[in-house]
Amino acid sequence: MAQDFSLPSVRVALSPRERFEEFLQSRGKRTTQQRRIIVDEVFKRHDHFDADDLISHLAGVSEARRVSRPTVYRTLSEMVDAGLLRSMNLGGRTVYEHDYGYPQHDHMHCQKCNKLIEFSTDELTKIGEELERQYQFRVTGHRLIFTGLCADCRNQKRRTRKLDLV
Repeated sequence: MAQDFSLPSVRVALSPRERFEEFLQSRGKRTTQQRRIIVDEVFKRHDHFDADDLISHLAGVSEARRVSRPTVYRTLSEMVDAGLLRSMNLGGRTVYEHDYGYPQHDHMHCQKCNKLIEFSTDELTKIGEELERQYQFRVTGHRLIFTGLCADCRNQKRRTRKLDLV
């Protein structure tokens, strides 16, 4: 997906794999080779994906061919719980994105082509600060998704159908 907006990275103390291993250990779960592969492949690039996208990608990675579909779904859920990924439900499909090591940002979702466009604005930070002041509420984060049509979909030529005139 072509991005109109580039996310700067945020300094973190642990790599995503180390953070995930620490999370699993705190829950009494084992760190398996399949889980390591999934974390490494997810964090090799920054894009939005669903479980099927990841499964298709893993099929092309030689050491990942043994990773099962249930392991992918279970590991994605654990990565969300660990704070590594965020999940969003868009049109009945669960889409994931990096959360760990990336700054707060929001999205625009095209309802026609399903493109997700990331953006950041100081105005939302100001709204959060005002909410804190007005309601004595500590804002720790937010999630905002605008829905509509992207420029590409809006600019597509519409097919015109000639009416049959009798």
